[in-house]
Amino acid sequence: MKNLLAPTTLQFMVKPNQESRSAAEHADILANPGFGKHFTDHMVDICWSELGGWHRPRVQPYGPIALDPAAAVLHYAQEVFEGLKAYRHQDGGIYTFRPEMNAERMKRSAARLALPELPTEYFIESLRQLIAVDARWVPDAPDTSLYLRPFMFAKEAFLGVRPAAKVNYYVIASPAGAYFSGGVAPVSIWVSTDYARAGRGGMGAAKTGGNYASSLVAQQEAYDHGCAQVLFLDSEKSKYLEELGGMNVVFVYKDGRIVTPESSSILEGITLDSILQLAKDRGLNVEQRKVTIDEVREGVASGEITEMFACGTAAVVVPIAQFKAANYTIGEADAPAGELTLSLRQELTDIQYGRVADRHGWLTRLDA
Repeated sequence: MKNLLAPTTLQFMVKPNQESRSAAEHADILANPGFGKHFTDHMVDICWSELGGWHRPRVQPYGPIALDPAAAVLHYAQEVFEGLKAYRHQDGGIYTFRPEMNAERMKRSAARLALPELPTEYFIESLRQLIAVDARWVPDAPDTSLYLRPFMFAKEAFLGVRPAAKVNYYVIASPAGAYFSGGVAPVSIWVSTDYARAGRGGMGAAKTGGNYASSLVAQQEAYDHGCAQVLFLDSEKSKYLEELGGMNVVFVYKDGRIVTPESSSILEGITLDSILQLAKDRGLNVEQRKVTIDEVREGVASGEITEMFACGTAAVVVPIAQFKAANYTIGEADAPAGELTLSLRQELTDIQYGRVADRHGWLTRLDA
């Protein structure tokens, strides 16, 4: 187990929230947190400018952010974000999972959006500082966590089309229950044939709001067809699988292979990487390669593909029962969750919650 809380040159100023939720309000929220509905009492704020670099780190009361109407993010969408969780272990300690990977991915996203790169040690320290004042918001009920949302955007008031000279980085947090109301029950996924999430040379590999904005119309289409999520195909041929609106997709073959789509426009998933490593630990063959929708259709029909699932930080692992499109269906709506799918999910969550040994050193303690 690593401790990434190395000393940082940033000295945080802490301003306590004088209107923090009462014990009764706090208990009521944690009893049924949902996902992304409630937020803790504080947030982190760090400024950046061309002249001053990263400076003025603060923990302050959670609340509205003042923006000039000409702020660059409002006009040119220069923004990136991350998502990770804090888990309360049985010993009371608060841990997070592979935060250095989130920090590195945020750097790559920032570089693609012409934003400054936040050093990994600042990223980790910002999480620790927020937990120091909002530790009570990390729930201890089964399958609950505190969802951490670091984000960065161009704050400079300027209408010229160029990278902003002033940027702010924030961290907010939200207690979280199960991502899907159905828990880990298998879901149906809509295959979008009219919309693409990203194109070659675009921002698909960056975690930026614009990618999610482009997915929303297709996501609504999925809801209209009784599906929980949408699967995007490549923008050039509508042939190769990309990813879901907010998760990666994985297939299990009857010979034990684990296959997941590969593309330069797919966001590198930290949960996906972890699942693939756990599969390798079991001696399974893992393939990251191009996958066509025809391969999936034929594989499910023939029995060559035995399990399908999606994975991501918020939902962890979700079994997939079927894919639905305008003129075809792959799989059955009542297909049960796969044995390997559930086993890998259990192993990953056991590591995250400290129920089994962290043999890869993936956990970082935040409250020490």
